[in-house]
Amino acid sequence: MNTPNPSQSPSALEGLRVLDVGTFLAGPFAATQLGEFGAEVIKIELPGVGDPLRRFGTPTDCGDTLVWLSEARNKKSITLDLRTPEGAELFKELVKTADVLVENFQTGTLERWNLGWDVLHEVNDQLVMVRITGYGQTGPYSGRPGFARIGQAFGGLSYLAGYPDRPPVTPGSATIADYMTGLYGAFGAMTALKARDVTGKGQYVDIGLYESIFRILDEIAPAYAFKDFVRERMGPGTVNVVPHSHYPTLDKRWIAIACTSDKIFERLAQVMGEPELASEDRWGTIARREAERDDVDALVSAWTSRHNRDELMSLCEKGQVPCGPVYSIDEIFEDPHFAARENLTTFSDPRSGSFTIPSPVPTMSETPPRVDSLGPALGSHNDQIFKDLLGLSDHQIEELKSSGVI
Repeated sequence: MNTPNPSQSPSALEGLRVLDVGTFLAGPFAATQLGEFGAEVIKIELPGVGDPLRRFGTPTDCGDTLVWLSEARNKKSITLDLRTPEGAELFKELVKTADVLVENFQTGTLERWNLGWDVLHEVNDQLVMVRITGYGQTGPYSGRPGFARIGQAFGGLSYLAGYPDRPPVTPGSATIADYMTGLYGAFGAMTALKARDVTGKGQYVDIGLYESIFRILDEIAPAYAFKDFVRERMGPGTVNVVPHSHYPTLDKRWIAIACTSDKIFERLAQVMGEPELASEDRWGTIARREAERDDVDALVSAWTSRHNRDELMSLCEKGQVPCGPVYSIDEIFEDPHFAARENLTTFSDPRSGSFTIPSPVPTMSETPPRVDSLGPALGSHNDQIFKDLLGLSDHQIEELKSSGVI
């Protein structure tokens, strides 16, 4: 497990300032990505309340959840009520110093507070504003509230998850759309910053939760447009290729096998000791295997059920058949490849103790990402930001506190 080293090389985004006024996950996760690569991320939260993510998930002794400690990493927390005139003016002062602003309020919220794009662009015309909502800033559904589960349903993923004779299920996690949209938000921010280098002007990035999901569903859209094909639920199977699924093992585990071509199926047939399965008059072509999908999967399942998972892994690896164990989290912690790739970071935090969290991705040879701190306490950076950055006096800060602005 990787343990952070504060003396590591300079970060790629050092000098970039990001304001994070998002809540829960999608917007804040976009800011987290930038923070992992060195941007200064100032998390702005409602006084006395904070981001609901602080209370989502497994609670800890410090008062914040494991989700918060992991996903609010590398951020500075300040409190500020944007709904008040004083809070709005302080926010504009912060915007003047910022490169990127990330928000995921319901469409029109910032506009109602007189803090929409037109206003903030006038305050800082180099600002890049990432706007994440359920359905985007435009369109007939733009005013609807949205969460990741809704985005996954509306975007087409949930319909595909599960077995054909059963209701749609949650595809792995109800937060996939949050994380996917956060990634697209961070990508959009970096693209806009690159454009700013050319034009000298900022712009806003507009993305709906459902759009990140719809974008990754391979050929589902062109296949429907091309021949009215509506893909249905297939359990662990995959359209267009077979065998390409999860198969049971003798030791009551599961193995994933992916035969994406006729050549790979030929290798699998050899590994199974039945090379004739790959002959032209049997299942040697994808068309033949697709026509008898259930029989192919049944035969492969019968074979895998006669071997332990580790034995199957060895056989498939020797035969150059793509395979992988279907891991639970305890197995991930024990796997030597996760350890060698330092995919887990153990972090000792003064207020929350020692925790192991997923490491930043991707790895970079010269300016790698890193975790410098876990999710901060609410308002723990108020003095640093309001005094050192904005130049407020102790008296001003006390007045703002007493009036509930910060």
